[in-house]
Amino acid sequence: MLEDLKLKVMNVAKQAQREGMCKHKSGNFSARDEETGLVVITPTSVDREALVVPDMIVMDFDANVVENQTGLRPTSESLMHLKIYQTRPDVKAIAHTHSQYATTFAILEKPIPAVVYELATLNCSKARIPVAPYGRPGTPALADSVVEPVKEADVFLLQGHGSVAVDEDNIDEAYLKVCYIEELAELYYHALTVNGGREPKSFPPEELQSWEYPKEIKFPNAK
Repeated sequence: MLEDLKLKVMNVAKQAQREGMCKHKSGNFSARDEETGLVVITPTSVDREALVVPDMIVMDFDANVVENQTGLRPTSESLMHLKIYQTRPDVKAIAHTHSQYATTFAILEKPIPAVVYELATLNCSKARIPVAPYGRPGTPALADSVVEPVKEADVFLLQGHGSVAVDEDNIDEAYLKVCYIEELAELYYHALTVNGGREPKSFPPEELQSWEYPKEIKFPNAK
């Protein structure tokens, strides 16, 4: 069931491993089918490059495994994914990675401010990438810890753990956002380093929220 969605989630999981966003079988990915409400999610502790479509797991919102053709178990962080979908019904896909720079700030419990304007594309209502408080991986506590951060932004860090991004459209966009987290974290790290540990300037929420597509661009041939 949901074979097309399984393929899309699997391909993103493989891409994340190839690009170094998820090393050593870490991280997990999911997408929600709007018609059935079911969730396709990656299995636990499997080399991403070895994944095949039947390895992908289908779950419902009550954490019941509806389908696991090859007998694999879903990621132990499935409860976190399900809690996000329940908290944000608009979300259709989630990417969770353990990339290096983002995880560094997760260890420090340090939100990443809007040091570049591109944060405006990540739906960060407070002009920052927030940090979810600690919750032991695989527990309801971890799931509960993400409720407030995912209300605040489409991207956030997990204390001492990694980063998460959500998207209203598809898993490719969720993965792109989690890549943006890593890029922003790296820029922030270098800015702090060059600036002797002093905070660089950052954009306030009202400036980010003021962005709009330029009215001066016209489409005279549009039908």
